[in-house]
Amino acid sequence: MILGVAAIAAMLGMMSFTINRLVRRRLRLSVVLLVAFVLSDLVLIVVAGGRLHPSAETLEQIGAFARLAVAAALINAAVALLINPLREDRVPDRFPTILQDAIVLALVLIASTFLSQQLLTTSAVSAVVLGFALQDTLGNAFAGLAIQSEKPFHVGQWIKVTDYEGRVAEVTWRATKLRTKAGTLVILPNNIVSKEAITNYSEPTAPVRLSVEVGAAYQAAPNQVRAAIIEAMRHCSLVLDAPAPDVLLLNFDSSAISYRARFWVDDFAADDRAKDQVRTAIYYAFQRHGIEIPWPIQIEYSREWKEPEPREQADAIERVLARIDLFSGLDVEFRREMALAAQRAVYGAGETIVRQGEPGQSMFVVATGAVSVVIEPARNEVARIHAGGYFGEMSLLTGEPRTATVLAVGDVEVIEIAADLFRRLASVRAEAIEQIAAAAVARRAGLEAARSAVAGTAATEADTLMARMKKFLRFR
Repeated sequence: MILGVAAIAAMLGMMSFTINRLVRRRLRLSVVLLVAFVLSDLVLIVVAGGRLHPSAETLEQIGAFARLAVAAALINAAVALLINPLREDRVPDRFPTILQDAIVLALVLIASTFLSQQLLTTSAVSAVVLGFALQDTLGNAFAGLAIQSEKPFHVGQWIKVTDYEGRVAEVTWRATKLRTKAGTLVILPNNIVSKEAITNYSEPTAPVRLSVEVGAAYQAAPNQVRAAIIEAMRHCSLVLDAPAPDVLLLNFDSSAISYRARFWVDDFAADDRAKDQVRTAIYYAFQRHGIEIPWPIQIEYSREWKEPEPREQADAIERVLARIDLFSGLDVEFRREMALAAQRAVYGAGETIVRQGEPGQSMFVVATGAVSVVIEPARNEVARIHAGGYFGEMSLLTGEPRTATVLAVGDVEVIEIAADLFRRLASVRAEAIEQIAAAAVARRAGLEAARSAVAGTAATEADTLMARMKKFLRFR
């Protein structure tokens, strides 16, 4: 009894020392078993004093129970203390809770064979009865033990079992719990998990390859379509650069050529958002490259489609240019020539229109929507340009690399004016080019003055810019 009390004190001391909740829980069970052992000893002391007169068989059973209780308490405590870290609140990957329970149970059954043959016989009969009554429960328990031993997946990984897909939240004796993307908890009995095929999206490597399919008209060459899809995927923040995305020509269908865009993501949990990004980017990329996604062949589209007249498009672009301070002072004929040569393009929310550091020989006018000007690599926004504004004029006039990245804020339509146009017009309208350059310098000087409050730099900047601009556009 004295040894039992000392063991209880030692268990309580270890409970106060450890921060591992599993170890504390197991030590509490050992304390309960040791208390039962001490109480059994008290009963035997009372019997020895002559106050009670039980039969010899009863005394033997009490003694066997006391010996088994102390053995179970010590085995349970030893397994908990030897396997689990005491100063960390975690369970070792190689010895999950269910495996520790199995070790304790096996050692207790072995100990019972040496402590009491009578108790072992009674336990065997009881085990047979319970085995028939708890076939499903025991099947789940052994299946859970097999899962923990083979480790086809770990807690925190994304798996698919039958029609259920989710992140593994917990594996218990009875069931495996999955947290789905919808936030619901699916509890699958372990015997079902052990019988079905398991798809583990998190192994052998963390990146997961996804794919989306899209159809393109037969008029578009496959290499052109591949290049447009690759460009679209590079605009998607969730798509990894390495491994690199690729595109396969999938099939020649009745109304379109089908392509499969394959790409990699860091976390399978983001697969729906990644596919949404890729599909959206492909749509806008096809729009920019003039690639048609055919209508379903089952639908008859009878509306007459009137192609916009080139002159009408030029008129619309000219009206936009007339509202820009860079071009408002030019004569109508000059703006008309610019409008006929300019290109219109549509970008979706978050797409990159120009990237910092890349070569640039064009400028852009925002026709509708707004764009955000950010500085790499921190991507801090330094300006937001709305409809009627413009950007990239310095690259247009000097051919310098882009000094910032410009992103679409929502759907944006821009008008791109290339340097080749200015080269053709510079020889006959040099004064107009100089007028545009002077307006660009004034705009830049105003921005610099607002930032640094430094005066007297506009003239020097104008002279320097004019020299670079003449050299780039090749006119005197």
